[in-house]
Amino acid sequence: MSLTSFEQPNPSHIQLNEEGRLKHFLTTEGLSKPLLTEILDTADSFISTQARSVKTVPLLRGKTVVNLFFENSTRTRSTFELAAKRLSANILNLDIARSATSKGETLMDTLWNLESMYSDMFVVRHADSGAAHFIAQHVTPNVAVINAGDGRHAHPTQAMLDMLTIRREKGPFENLTVAIVGDILHSRVARSQIYALTTLGCSDIRVIGPNTLIPKDIECLGVRAFNNMQQGLHGVDVVIMLRLQKERMKTALLPSEAEYYRLFGLSTQKLAYANPGAIVMHPGPINRGVEIESAVADGPQSVILKQVSNGIPMRMAVMAMAMGGQNQQGQNQPAQSQNGQRQQEEV
Repeated sequence: MSLTSFEQPNPSHIQLNEEGRLKHFLTTEGLSKPLLTEILDTADSFISTQARSVKTVPLLRGKTVVNLFFENSTRTRSTFELAAKRLSANILNLDIARSATSKGETLMDTLWNLESMYSDMFVVRHADSGAAHFIAQHVTPNVAVINAGDGRHAHPTQAMLDMLTIRREKGPFENLTVAIVGDILHSRVARSQIYALTTLGCSDIRVIGPNTLIPKDIECLGVRAFNNMQQGLHGVDVVIMLRLQKERMKTALLPSEAEYYRLFGLSTQKLAYANPGAIVMHPGPINRGVEIESAVADGPQSVILKQVSNGIPMRMAVMAMAMGGQNQQGQNQPAQSQNGQRQQEEV
């Protein structure tokens, strides 16, 4: 099976154990409203620990969490590491550039070696869409896999920390109007947000951006597409700005950054189109003066730093729940007992 053409099977079948509990967290797609609500409630319960002098809880004591980041990251990697430490886990940060993969070792062999060291959880960020699904289904199904972002496909923990922020700031989702603005085409965050918002009951989800950055079939996901900020932001309760992912743009999709900012950058004037109490969000990193004005990013309606803070309890929640699901199904067996059952697949 080729490592560059990952399969993306039914996500709910892979993510849940036989009792319907989370054992991997790969995508928000296919998960039920009660399960997403349980994740939010669990994260809410961890928020109070952040203000304590002793912030750790023993839920993952004795467990080993391996961070496997094949793409650069600051906020996601840092908050995953902090979340694991606050759950009392042992943490291994694998330096991909200096690992055996740089000597020709395949990803599958790297993961099998780590599993043989009795690792309990892999936190994976990869440039290829479907990488986390592939690992969870075909490589190490008995190790809890958390998707920290795969290509343009999904970034479920970012989406769920955004849902946590929205619920804490604006209340129930059913009566909210949410606009996602910017590079929808290349955004794994937007995709995961749309699935989560839809499942949680948000009835009015909008995407705003130039035609070149909005997928042609986006309305099949139950959202409305706009090419005009004034129309798209009218009456909105939540404005989620997205980063321009220039590293994923293979052709010239924009005339210039200045023109993009003039039409789709969130300024104080454009924010006035939304409801007076609207909150402003951004998954980061922020490109000031391109996607958002500094006066807005640092203004009273911005909850961007609260998103970062909420990332820790959210990631604590999914790590604790996934580990619990693995334990419940009795799948945390010594890696050596699995080696004889594996069919070696050519990468």
